[in-house]
Amino acid sequence: MFVFGKILGAFFGFLFGGPFGLLFGLIIGHSFDRAKARRSGYNSSFGGFQNSVNPAQQAEFFGAAFSVMGHVAKAKGQVTESEIQLASIMMQRMNLNPDQKRTAQEAFREGKSSSFPLRSVLRRVKAGSHGRKDLLQFFLELQVSSAFADGSLHPKERDVLHIVAQELGFNAAQLERRLRMQEAAYRFQQGGGYQGHQHGGGFQQAPSEDQLAAAYEILGVDAQEDSKQIKRAYRKLMNEHHPDKLSAKGLPPEMLEVAKEKAQEIQSAYDLVKKERGFK
Repeated sequence: MFVFGKILGAFFGFLFGGPFGLLFGLIIGHSFDRAKARRSGYNSSFGGFQNSVNPAQQAEFFGAAFSVMGHVAKAKGQVTESEIQLASIMMQRMNLNPDQKRTAQEAFREGKSSSFPLRSVLRRVKAGSHGRKDLLQFFLELQVSSAFADGSLHPKERDVLHIVAQELGFNAAQLERRLRMQEAAYRFQQGGGYQGHQHGGGFQQAPSEDQLAAAYEILGVDAQEDSKQIKRAYRKLMNEHHPDKLSAKGLPPEMLEVAKEKAQEIQSAYDLVKKERGFK
């Protein structure tokens, strides 16, 4: 929020004109703050910066996501049925219309080509995202989740993911952390953690040891950490994955449902840890 102009306007207005001057100063200061907000791209209705990514950039982000997904899937030599199924499931989750679905399928096929210009595509994604780390992180996590479609990660898929991370501005340690979190998310889902919480309104039975360990890993914390550290990690993750914030920063609207599911997964993991640890 921009308030510096109002503060200065009110101060000098009161100093030179008393109560009426204060009111006049507030009006002038408010106009100054609004102009500054527009120049900076701030939109208070989102509590942050407004979406300055145009539809063409959103379309490029959308197409690149599926083409890179196809390239990651092809890395180990042959695209598996699980990976094709995951791409189809993602299209369903995004509620794509027939034209959008054809675009996604075509992009996925292009990514499987041996001549696919991976680095060039990723650099355009980074440039089009204007340095918005949350958007780039979403893009990377989408690729990581596709690589884990069959529950395992092939060494050649890992190599491609390192290229993806590097071009998007993430280092090797950051990628490896995302890989561990995604592997944990896969185990958590297989154990019914997310689905059980989503459909049952809560955890109806004691979680398995592996399921609880996976919940900690999704949050990126150790089981030995105290409640304050866990809450801090949870809030940071939710802030990074908040669908409304991602939308305001330029996430294609077709991908909002995927963002919502990721946020729900984080919430489910936190709820499980919170219940087991007994804190509010």
